[in-house]
Amino acid sequence: MRTAAVVIDGEFVMLIERVRDGRRYYLFPGGTVEPGETAERAAVRETVEELGLEVEIIRPVARATFGQNEQIYFLARATGGTFGMGHGDEMSGEAFPHAGSYRAVRWPVRQLSTVDVRPAELAAMVQRASAAGWPEDVTDLED
Repeated sequence: MRTAAVVIDGEFVMLIERVRDGRRYYLFPGGTVEPGETAERAAVRETVEELGLEVEIIRPVARATFGQNEQIYFLARATGGTFGMGHGDEMSGEAFPHAGSYRAVRWPVRQLSTVDVRPAELAAMVQRASAAGWPEDVTDLED
């Protein structure tokens, strides 16, 4: 299982910019749930590692299945830390050089449709929610 956090600060959403094989795309911060860890705790840990932000989980907002891997996305609120100071191995660029680069970015919510954010359906959901509020139920994303 994998997990990710949707962290919104005013008119901005926090993302990870990836450049790999000459392609630039953006992801919500997240990763694999470790043995003995809850999905919520993994989302908190990954957000610290990738963004440098401590977060409080508000609630799950979406889920998707990619192949055999389930991914849960949580709406989260920053409660501390320093943006851009993630300490995860991938953020240094040294641990996985073959995987390309990782960089924490703040992106305007209203401009999410102008870049390749994955999953795109979640990016569209974030844009809609900023104007109309979050759906009450967890949304199943198409894979």
